[in-house]
This record gives sequence, structure tokens and C-alpha cells, in this order.
Amino acid sequence: LKPDQFDEDSLPAYDELDDILKSLIEGEHAVEDIVARGHDLETVLRVWKMLDRAEYKRRQAPPGVKITRRAFGRDRRYPLTNRFTGKV
Repeated sequence: LKPDQFDEDSLPAYDELDDILKSLIEGEHAVEDIVARGHDLETVLRVWKMLDRAEYKRRQAPPGVKITRRAFGRDRRYPLTNRFTGKV
């Protein structure tokens, strides 16, 4: 980050972001379920889109250590072609 630049300038608060990401990745919850738990629909959709757009970056990285039930890599693979977006 640049001096005087903060993550929360462009992202939700860490506690909210962590809960949304955990729900999407580890819990495999639908957007509707996350919104029903009290999160803003626009925020959840924005996080989902950022996660989806960054999928190709995870393919370029070496395999990481698996420390949770759902690790990036073999446990979570989404197609990169044909504008696949999955069920939101």
C-alpha cells in the first residue's frame, strides 16, 4: 500500500470481509444466505466478483499449504474460460 492508503478505503471492514469470504469459500454459502445473515447485498456481490475475477491469479501461484477444509487449488477450482460465473 502507498503511504496514507488503507485497505478499508476500497474494501469492507476486515471483520465483515472475513465473514463474507469465509462464507463464500469455506462454507460454500449462496449470496442470498450471506445476505440473510445481515450483510449488505451490494457488498457481498462486490466481494464475490473480486474473488471470481482473481481466480486466474491463483492458478499462476505455486500450491499453498492446506490449513482449512477448503484450500485454494484442488479443493476449489472454477473455470477461467467462457465467462463462467457460477451460481451467485
